[in-house]
Amino acid sequence: MTIQQISETFRPLGDSALVVHLGEGINPAIHEKVKQLSLLLEDNPFRGFIEAVPAYNSLTVYYYPPAVCPLRSTQEKESPYHIVSSFLSKLLMKMETSRKSTQRLIDIPVLYGGEYGPDLEHVAAHNHLSVEEVIHIHSSAEYLVYMIGFAPGFPFMGGMDERIATPRMESPRLSITPGSVGIAGKQTGIYPLETPGGWQIIGRTPLDLFLPDGSPPTLLQSGDKVRFVPISVEEYVSYKERKQ
Repeated sequence: MTIQQISETFRPLGDSALVVHLGEGINPAIHEKVKQLSLLLEDNPFRGFIEAVPAYNSLTVYYYPPAVCPLRSTQEKESPYHIVSSFLSKLLMKMETSRKSTQRLIDIPVLYGGEYGPDLEHVAAHNHLSVEEVIHIHSSAEYLVYMIGFAPGFPFMGGMDERIATPRMESPRLSITPGSVGIAGKQTGIYPLETPGGWQIIGRTPLDLFLPDGSPPTLLQSGDKVRFVPISVEEYVSYKERKQ
């Protein structure tokens, strides 16, 4: 599927936001169009624009209705939603001439298994693989960060090999250790904070994903590429000590 073949639809989200759907499913070409529209909107914001939040195949655009309304002439009867959706439709027509997104490639060190990855053996057994094979498969791919959500800095990543796909836990844990790397279906992700969660935990990174004093406040952003790098216990401890 090429970017040009992706059609868009709009729907309101309350009275101060709308969602632009640019396709269906988890697809890098669709997500590239999401990123392109987000960048184009940053370069050409409309009056009342607040924020654009990318997801797998959509972009949610938040706006301040009283600031949007003055854009209308006295003869126009359009709502803020229709004004913004019309503005975005015109931006989509300019997609080919917009600036291209830059893609970072970030290595994430991971200590797999044991107390750091209590579900690694379950993932291996579910897929009729050895623990070593799961680690090799998981750390051999490059993953696309489609969106940040659920908790501050939590990356939802696609591109995982179906050979290690594993359903979520039937009963979620009440507490997941920050840095835990998990699998849920065909996705992989990293818990940035201590939260409840039902993903299968196969390892842990010593890196902090949520950076409250940073700008942006998250290590990963939508559109980034990620590689997982297996490390030893000694390397994990060394990473932790360097942060102190």
